[in-house]
Amino acid sequence: MSKGPGLFTDIGKKAKDLLTRDYLSDHKFSVSTCSESGVALTTSTVKKGGYSSGDVAVQYIYKNTSADLKVDTESNISAILTATDIIPSSKTIANLKFPNYESGKLEFQYFHPHASLTAAVGLNQAPPLDFSVTLGTPTFALGAEAGYETTSGKLTKYTAGITVTKPDSSASVILGDKGDTIKASYIHYLDQLKKSAAVGEITRKFSTNENTFTVGGSCAVDDLTLVKVKLNNHGTLAAVLQHEVIRKSLVTISSEFDTKALDKTPRFGVSLALKP
Repeated sequence: MSKGPGLFTDIGKKAKDLLTRDYLSDHKFSVSTCSESGVALTTSTVKKGGYSSGDVAVQYIYKNTSADLKVDTESNISAILTATDIIPSSKTIANLKFPNYESGKLEFQYFHPHASLTAAVGLNQAPPLDFSVTLGTPTFALGAEAGYETTSGKLTKYTAGITVTKPDSSASVILGDKGDTIKASYIHYLDQLKKSAAVGEITRKFSTNENTFTVGGSCAVDDLTLVKVKLNNHGTLAAVLQHEVIRKSLVTISSEFDTKALDKTPRFGVSLALKP
């Protein structure tokens, strides 16, 4: 794949990941194994409230293709087939689901040193269409995406964004929700490994005149321990403690509470991921 501006979904992704990834509200346990033939098996169980669920996922990678199959305790089956470079600098992804087969889709991605393009079509009788295009370089990019509903002939979404990326920082602005929401974010890395960082995000919804401002950060206590925290203007404070107990195996503890309603019970989440 060529090194270009990336996909439209990459705009603002670094700041979003720091503010959302690993902030849990459930209890999750997963075990992964990998064979010499390239088959990876992951078994997961999740408990949220009084409800428990689980799934088994298998991944197989061969040259430029990969296949992912997942079966959960509710008898849902999903399969993702990925092939790269069928056409040079491209990726083709087929997402299939059963019994909800109408939610499947076929996606094509094309990468160029100064542009990227994606097109996706639903696998049903009235398939929705999604398109996105991004222009620029790895340091500066702008793009747009749109969704089209073939049954009604109307646009279901349209979004535009711009991003500026430097070795130690990244800033982006996204206009979404059909122009009703604007989101600006900035992330600054504090070390060369990019484990410690500070982030800020402000979102304004024009139809309701509502503003949400969130600040957060991550700090690498040592090579094995990471602490994350975030706070928004509505008084929601959340923190994450992540520790590598053994190589590639992580335990994550997350908590969130409302500083304006301390009588409410905080939410806790725990995750244990064991990998070979």
